[in-house]
Amino acid sequence: MTAQVSLGAIYKGDGRCRFLVWAPLAEHVAVHIVSPQERLAPLTRGQHGYHHGEVAGVEPGSLYFYLLDGKKERPDPASRHQPQGVHGPSQVVDPHDFAWSDQRWVGLARQDLVFYELHVGTFTPEGAFESAIPHLEGLRQLGVTAVEIMPVAQFPGSRNWGYDGVYPFSAQNSYGGPEGLKRLVDSCHRHGLAVFLDVVYNHLGPEGNYLRDFGPYFTDRYLTPWGQALNFDGPGSDEVRRFFMENALYWLTEFHMDGLRLDAVHAITDKSALPFLEELAATLHRTGDKLGRRVYVVAESDLNDPRLIRPRAVGGYGLDGQWSDDFHHALHALLTGEHSGYYRDFGQLQHLVRALRLGYVYTGQYSAYRQRRHGQQAHFCETSQFVVFTQNHDQVGNRARGERLSQLVSFNGLKLAAGVLILSPFTPLLFMGEEYGETAPFQYFTSHSDPDLVEAVRKGRREEFASFGWENGVPDPQDKETFLRSRLDHSLCRQGRHHALRRFYQELFRLRRELPVLSGLNGNNMEADAVGYEPVLLLRRWSSDDEICAVFSFHNKETAVSLPLPAGNWRKLLDSAEEQWLGEGSKVPAALTSPEEMWITLSPMACLLFERIKEA
Repeated sequence: MTAQVSLGAIYKGDGRCRFLVWAPLAEHVAVHIVSPQERLAPLTRGQHGYHHGEVAGVEPGSLYFYLLDGKKERPDPASRHQPQGVHGPSQVVDPHDFAWSDQRWVGLARQDLVFYELHVGTFTPEGAFESAIPHLEGLRQLGVTAVEIMPVAQFPGSRNWGYDGVYPFSAQNSYGGPEGLKRLVDSCHRHGLAVFLDVVYNHLGPEGNYLRDFGPYFTDRYLTPWGQALNFDGPGSDEVRRFFMENALYWLTEFHMDGLRLDAVHAITDKSALPFLEELAATLHRTGDKLGRRVYVVAESDLNDPRLIRPRAVGGYGLDGQWSDDFHHALHALLTGEHSGYYRDFGQLQHLVRALRLGYVYTGQYSAYRQRRHGQQAHFCETSQFVVFTQNHDQVGNRARGERLSQLVSFNGLKLAAGVLILSPFTPLLFMGEEYGETAPFQYFTSHSDPDLVEAVRKGRREEFASFGWENGVPDPQDKETFLRSRLDHSLCRQGRHHALRRFYQELFRLRRELPVLSGLNGNNMEADAVGYEPVLLLRRWSSDDEICAVFSFHNKETAVSLPLPAGNWRKLLDSAEEQWLGEGSKVPAALTSPEEMWITLSPMACLLFERIKEA
């Protein structure tokens, strides 16, 4: 695989390096080589404000800045490595200096994707790319098929979620830099795991962000929750789009990523006839075809706008998937009883029924939280395009204290949540540690060096939680202890209920994988509805050969229900109340013969799965 990008410092071999930077605001640009031998090499100004030139005597490892009009020294916007952090010099990297072993890897079919979102810094005590490698076999055995890595673009200091990145091409130095990331990706592919990278194309972080000195990367016409928006449709936007397009291609070609997760695309404002997101998806799909690999683009959006994932032929953008916040909110509100903030729009069983049937809960009806109508029906979309979750970095970390679901609901509630997630017709995503009920919080942490910025972040976090009533007791993001509290304790997965919960997830994934009616992710052959007047949900899915019924009870007490199983003989495949899952014992028999309806006694917060027995 050869790189298809050209911005930045491209090592050509034999001590030759070509530099290309878009800097229309500068008349003159020179490369200041600061190591190993200091010198100044002027670049030639070309069309549209690009400055370029080939410099001899520059080897991989050389450190450099760009000198703008003889006054400002700045790191390379397309820097491949920032070994001294966001304010230090950029480093020349040889893209071919890595021995890949994944030449036969072609990726996974979309219906086979099971995402596992992880934050490199808190996934292991070492907080590095390579320290995650010993855990890959365990993820494979669990049933995970795709590792989704939270953003790794160079950010200030060594502690950050990654959404304050300012060098989109540079893998974080404290995680192990570009070589460490390549080792992790290569190891994932050896274990049969796809790798997705979370990228941020809606804003850049505040500290170390020098793009304004080079060109009109930002626009004053739009604002995001994090400041100025990126310029995707104004004067100079062609070159801004090229910058981020090349960045996306860089991760696919040089790092062999299987796909990208696009952060908060609702914060990208682009009124052009060919929106950046549509162009990006089409470009990445073409590149995947040329490379002979399956490549996917998944977006995060809170707009409930199916245009993101509709085919281009019917007016969509053609992305492969979208996170479904509605599924999470509907399930979370039922499990926890929380109704503040955006949870005020949820809390009824019918909300979860709509999420299962439609992918969204809000498809054009009035939202009390937004005080307006919200969403649209997802016509021409497939259920596998909806990525669903019971937890993720946002829904955990954007609580004031970062509590995981394990701290909010009972052990039975955790098993119930797993069942709804994995037996749904959508693509599931786990947040690291969820599978064994990790008890450590995932809190918001930073390591900025600007005192004014540090205080602004502290104030902003307190204000953010006002609508939830969580503004008191917010941990200090800058305090190192906030970061240390957020690290996983993998030893828990071998203990008691944690071990049982992990086995329960593993069994759910086995059933999902081995039963064609579950693995097919066919939302057309599915029914979901409430059972009587109790908070009990029946999910029925069928194919030409098989049929299953999943029963989910959200009642916190034992309850008797008239279960409307279709007529026939049914075998129980899974029951979260059984002792093998550390339940209190089940009163539901192993086999049922169903008339029009039948009464069974469900345990509190129970998840059951039945399979129709085929007649001989």
